[in-house]
Amino acid sequence: MFEFDKIKRLPPYVFAEVNKLKMELRHADKDIIDFGMGNPDQPTPQHIVDKLCEAAQDGRNHRYSVSRGIPGLRKAICAWYKRKFDVDLDPETEAIATIGSKEGLAHLAVAITSPGDLILTPNPAYPIHPYGFIIAGADIRHVPMGPDRDYFADIEQAVKDSWPRPKLIIVNFPSNPTAQVVDLDFYVKLVDFARENSLIVVSDIAYAEITFDGYQCPSIMQVSGAKDVAVEFYSLSKSYNMPGWRMGFMVGNKEIVAALAKIKSYLDYGTFQPLQIASCAALNGPQDCVEGIRQMYQSRRDVLIDGLHKMGWMADKPKASMFVWAEIPNEFKSMGSLEFSKKMLIEAGVAVSPGIGFGDYGDKFVRIALIENEHRTRQALRGIRQFLHAGAGN
Repeated sequence: MFEFDKIKRLPPYVFAEVNKLKMELRHADKDIIDFGMGNPDQPTPQHIVDKLCEAAQDGRNHRYSVSRGIPGLRKAICAWYKRKFDVDLDPETEAIATIGSKEGLAHLAVAITSPGDLILTPNPAYPIHPYGFIIAGADIRHVPMGPDRDYFADIEQAVKDSWPRPKLIIVNFPSNPTAQVVDLDFYVKLVDFARENSLIVVSDIAYAEITFDGYQCPSIMQVSGAKDVAVEFYSLSKSYNMPGWRMGFMVGNKEIVAALAKIKSYLDYGTFQPLQIASCAALNGPQDCVEGIRQMYQSRRDVLIDGLHKMGWMADKPKASMFVWAEIPNEFKSMGSLEFSKKMLIEAGVAVSPGIGFGDYGDKFVRIALIENEHRTRQALRGIRQFLHAGAGN
């Protein structure tokens, strides 16, 4: 029997249970409305697709590309940061393209951590945030995140209570899965704290453009001195409906960018060059498509939240992201998020992600992704209402 230490450090994939049940029900011809995976359901804007097709017709673009991204893409990344955040970046030393932010985070963990390094990650968290570093051999300390907690105070306490001292902290706002947000003052405090404690900060702002009700997502790079301690990841997946394209990037501290570039030079040749060229068209081109996508998610959020509130499920209304992080109703809370998700899937025909899949602190919640249109969302709400009322009557 073979044993692999890194594989043994990874827990069972909780979402696999829900996905297996979902497939069984679909094979039995049951209509399942799927709010599980954060997978955008709309096509990529046409001008981006057109640029991909044009670039793919040029045989010169079929060769190996550059693992850190073609120069034009790195320039487009820096221009995007300047327009959105008024941040100046050097495309040669402070920006690097990644094969989606997930690959970038995983390879960054390999590049800058060693076995035994202590990493602070949020809990609940997007799984690559802790497990990318676990796969790299690091140790994890979870910092609890929730609407009733002072996250910055919890970071301070975690550093104070940890030995050896943490090397790195990951922050993710707007958060996946909790949809929590912060203001620029949070990053000001975090940069000062990181300097005082010799911490690297890795920020993930994949949902920076999916914001509602006038909220504007800040970047840690807006803080004076942030480049001394921090890097930041972004993904084109959500803002431009490009999840399958696997296009993202990291910006910030030159030494950390160089470390990721060196690791990537050994591990990949970058993504298909026409994809990179089309990503330039996304970042440099008209941004009305981004506003349309943002409005679509806001409308879906409003339909879902209004419907849940009318039936008495008082889920918080998110200010950003494509998720609703909904606390399980009291009468179901004792069963935990996995069993609740399975029960709702069977009885309501609605799939959501159990909060336990994002960490122990998520077990009283489910994550509902805004990936169904308004008609399907209203259909799902009817099923959820019947399910909740039947459960309340038992």
